[in-house]
Amino acid sequence: MRPFRPLLALTLATALAVTPAVPATATDPPIHAEAVSLGVPLSDVLLIGGTVAPGPGGKTAIWNVSTGGPAYLNAIDPVTGHSLLSTPLPGAEGSYAVAATPTGTIYVGTYNNGHLYRLRPGATTVEDLGRPIASETFVWRITTDEQGNVYGGTYPNGKVFRYDDQTGAVRDYGRVLATQTYVKSIGYANGKVYTGSLPDARFTELDTTTGAITELPPPPNLGDPKGKSVYDLNVRGGRVYVRVGTAFPGPMYVWDIASRAWVDEVQTAHGLDISPLDPEGKLYFIQAGELKKYDPATKSLTGTGLTFTGRIQNARAIGYADLGLPDYPGTSVVGTLWRGEEFRYNPQTGKSEIFQTQVRREPIEILSVSGGAKSVYTGGYLNGGISATDPKTGATTFNRFSQTEATLEATDGRVWVGTYPEARLYSYDPRLTWNSPEYSPGPPGTPENPKLAVNLKPEVQMRARALVEVNGQIAVGTVPDGDRLGGALAFYDPRSGATTTYRNVVQDESVFGLTARQGIVYGGTSITGGLGTTKPTRESGTVFAWDVATKRKLWETVPVAKAPSVSGVTFGPDGTLWGVANKTVFAMDPRYGTVLRSYVLGTTSQTGDIVATKDGVYVSIDLNKIYRIAPGDRAKPKLYLEHPHKRIAVQGGQRLVFSNGPELFRVDIRR
Repeated sequence: MRPFRPLLALTLATALAVTPAVPATATDPPIHAEAVSLGVPLSDVLLIGGTVAPGPGGKTAIWNVSTGGPAYLNAIDPVTGHSLLSTPLPGAEGSYAVAATPTGTIYVGTYNNGHLYRLRPGATTVEDLGRPIASETFVWRITTDEQGNVYGGTYPNGKVFRYDDQTGAVRDYGRVLATQTYVKSIGYANGKVYTGSLPDARFTELDTTTGAITELPPPPNLGDPKGKSVYDLNVRGGRVYVRVGTAFPGPMYVWDIASRAWVDEVQTAHGLDISPLDPEGKLYFIQAGELKKYDPATKSLTGTGLTFTGRIQNARAIGYADLGLPDYPGTSVVGTLWRGEEFRYNPQTGKSEIFQTQVRREPIEILSVSGGAKSVYTGGYLNGGISATDPKTGATTFNRFSQTEATLEATDGRVWVGTYPEARLYSYDPRLTWNSPEYSPGPPGTPENPKLAVNLKPEVQMRARALVEVNGQIAVGTVPDGDRLGGALAFYDPRSGATTTYRNVVQDESVFGLTARQGIVYGGTSITGGLGTTKPTRESGTVFAWDVATKRKLWETVPVAKAPSVSGVTFGPDGTLWGVANKTVFAMDPRYGTVLRSYVLGTTSQTGDIVATKDGVYVSIDLNKIYRIAPGDRAKPKLYLEHPHKRIAVQGGQRLVFSNGPELFRVDIRR
């Protein structure tokens, strides 16, 4: 019989859950468990920031940063696609911010460490200039002035800085707008810096001498700026081109500096960059899936015939080069795409092409791990991708795909894939040929596989973070989009194709983990929202139970007071519901949501996973220890393995698998 919990008792569950957590007393020697490396299952090229500027030997190069650990600054020969230079950016994972000074010095602003790097002409290694502003961990975009000084926009305090190219002096202009934590985009012209913000689409003009900041009026058709991003901003020929939206096509507005007015709006413009003006005063960018020439004087767009396919269609660098090839006389438009392809177009002959460059592939950090009957499925962070790995041999099949937040092998053998952005859910049949027109097309004529099942963008959701199968449906736990709170629990029925979505199953909390039993879905939640700057309204993560048949929440419990996230839940072999909240593991009665016992095992607030086999429950603590809890109400956690890790899963019911950065490991369970 399905357990029932009256809604009237929801508030009582929290009160009943207040049981003291006892420190772990795992004094016995650790169980001997051996971690075996299965290698790096995910590796690919991901280019974000870039520019076209003089390269080694003075020859025009396409400069891009490839994401990795560490990231690399690459100079690409636009004629051959070969690498002219590839040098590491120590301590950085990647960059949106690459710019060249008038003298050919290349500057890079990076994320995760918020550093500025410099490569002087003729040098082969970068100088690490450190953090321009100590409080800022992300340099979003940079631009340069006539003297080669660098201006950058930052996060988490939404600041603008100037770095003096000659002296190294830094000027902190402070927070641009009091309510905006991101200076997402930036450009320079004639002593003024122009910025665009996030989480709201707002625009400013900063006087670089006085530091005075003037907010510009919004474009006429922008609508409500809240929750929108000024994703790209470029200054060209006395005009500021700002694109509002995401990495996908959106409106680009044109601000005339002299007349101080918005003078044009281009729909379905792609990012991430537009070209400089050509000798005729025209410029190039991608619009509606095609490279277009734009005339600022007449506001006209002319197609080039160079079209782009796939879901991600934007320029990671774009400029001009003399290629010296028969079909490319004079000056051609050149640029790069996200997976390291080069595109080029010659205005005289109309010749164009797209081809793969030689930018090196980098290992991809594993974001998600799940175990199937025969394979381990891993999903990539940022670069994306999905791999299926043989846990015995380490043999791996990799496919390019979106950033993969979660995977689940269902009972019918299909693999369900939850992604970022738009909290999309895909159905993948590993027995059939891979064919993703959006990311990595397969042989012509083959059916689409993976196939999109659900897009939760209309429900303002961004990350499909947790998946579980229940009553023939796939339940999806999500994190919301933008600067907002309130995740969702969605149910997709593969038989009918119908999706039912419930926002705020736990008010103002995101759904981080899911498990299911006898028609009830149990979830762990987090107080976090769509952005790291979204201010929570609650202080503790919860566990909840949802009856699929009656479509209602049965109970909601705070298992660990003031722990912001319950990152995972699972059922032990004895039918007890287990969860982990930061450094505490706890057991619950699934009928009523009461906490039966809990153990403080960790010393940090880093969140981990919790999984189960028929032999017990395994919980990740401090991201470097895995504890085992045998069945039975008297069993206490026992240290099972010490090894750095991020995600853990069970494969085939007989082994643990876990990730550490880009590397995958297995542990054969010893009884």
